[in-house]
Amino acid sequence: MYKNHLKFLIEWFIALALFLVVWPLILGVAILLWVFQHGQVFFSQVRPGKDMKPFNVYKFKTMNDASDADGRLLPDAERLTTVGKWVRKLSLDERPQLLNVLKGDMALIGPRPWLMEYLPLYNNFQKRRHEVRPGITGWAQVNGRNLLSWEDRFTYDVYYVDHVSFGLDAKIFFLTIWNIITSKGISSEGTATMHKFEGNNG
Repeated sequence: MYKNHLKFLIEWFIALALFLVVWPLILGVAILLWVFQHGQVFFSQVRPGKDMKPFNVYKFKTMNDASDADGRLLPDAERLTTVGKWVRKLSLDERPQLLNVLKGDMALIGPRPWLMEYLPLYNNFQKRRHEVRPGITGWAQVNGRNLLSWEDRFTYDVYYVDHVSFGLDAKIFFLTIWNIITSKGISSEGTATMHKFEGNNG
């Protein structure tokens, strides 16, 4: 009952309430990025949602598009802007995804939506993370976030799929607030975000 019906309704109304409260903050961050990043404010990218259906995820743009001599983007850590570092440190970069929740593409709580290019690399166990809508925060995020190994991320995500409940969602919600306050697990060693998934033999 909760997983299939109540979760969507509860999270939709919470997302609406949060958006009405934080929209001045979203506007302020957008203005700050527009001024210091020469008009580059938002970042949109196609990600896989529930049942691997693609959708456009929205974030604040915290990295520039600097590339090497061959046209390849530089590592994330080298492209992260000064303002972007603070936006990420304060966990403000995900705030525009409240719009994704209101659209029905995402949930407040669920496995994070990763890159489309990862889909062919998943085994059957790993694909199960797409049995629910992706979330702004999730069980993996409050248990290590970007510091986790890929194996652990999948384990936490599938655990969540198998144990979705109001109690677990409430626990994740409050742990997320604590992690934001403490800036816990924002980046893994050697990268501004997390290491790229290269398959089960990578």
